[in-house]
Amino acid sequence: MNTKPKIWMESIIQIATLERLHDFAEVVRGSSPESIQGCDAAVISARPDVNGAWLDAAGPTLKVVARPGIGVDNITIADASARGILVMNTPDAPTESTAEHTIALMMAIAKRVVMADIHLRAGNAMAAGINRNMLKGTEMKGKTLGIIGLGRIGRRVAEMAAFGIRMNVIGFDPYAKPGSVPGVEFVDSIDTLLARADFVSLNAALTNETRKSFNEARLRQMKRGAYLINCSRGGVIDEAALYKVLVDGHLAGAALDVFDPEPPLPDNPLLTLPNVVVTMHIASFTEVGTDSMGNGVVDQLAQLFRGERPDNLLDGKAWPGRAASIVN
Repeated sequence: MNTKPKIWMESIIQIATLERLHDFAEVVRGSSPESIQGCDAAVISARPDVNGAWLDAAGPTLKVVARPGIGVDNITIADASARGILVMNTPDAPTESTAEHTIALMMAIAKRVVMADIHLRAGNAMAAGINRNMLKGTEMKGKTLGIIGLGRIGRRVAEMAAFGIRMNVIGFDPYAKPGSVPGVEFVDSIDTLLARADFVSLNAALTNETRKSFNEARLRQMKRGAYLINCSRGGVIDEAALYKVLVDGHLAGAALDVFDPEPPLPDNPLLTLPNVVVTMHIASFTEVGTDSMGNGVVDQLAQLFRGERPDNLLDGKAWPGRAASIVN
């Protein structure tokens, strides 16, 4: 009698999606690598330590690490591949929700939505003594949006901004073919983009190259009075430098869904600034977004345990690796 594969769940997925998983697997809940021992698969979210030591502690039965969502910066893929462990994600699932959230944050900071909400609730929005210039927003039509990273999410942000709001959209992505994104003028460098953009949206993955790449020098390359929006990863920005250029007035504002670390520390000075709009890494956290990410993981796990190659492997050379016992 065949036994069901064991799937360790650190990540939370929708109940309906979890029920689909129960159809072909035994689900094990836990939070430590010790609790994963004997399992065939691990479904993780944003834990920071899926490296060689963690994978070794998980034990020799682990065949795949699955990530609901697109970001895999918390997984050392080379360590997984060296052990024959597959890594897969759901790169299409969070696209629409994250792109919409990027536009929402951009509008919120440009239109002083949060600041106006706070003043109105406090009962002083119409008071004679208030400096209403604090609530004067920025009209976005005709302004220039610079997008760094023109993958799935960056392309959708560009489409919304160019054809919906009618902004001028410029973009930089060394891996994208110039002219491949409708409505976007490709520029040759980040320096050129920052010199021209009234709004800058960070939509690049967190890598060794992009980590803390938005340091003080780069932030000061942005136009005075520009806005920065980040729905990628918090580690792309040097937060101390961002605080400095916001306080001294070089940037008009920032809108952030991500921080480093997460959650942000209670004394993070960015949380004290009136020209910063923040959310708690919820860009993809919508009904459709979470369903798509969860179902995308379950679909690929089902493929794997039927002996099929999953659709979204981060390192195709690792196929089949330890999964050979399933495939064969």
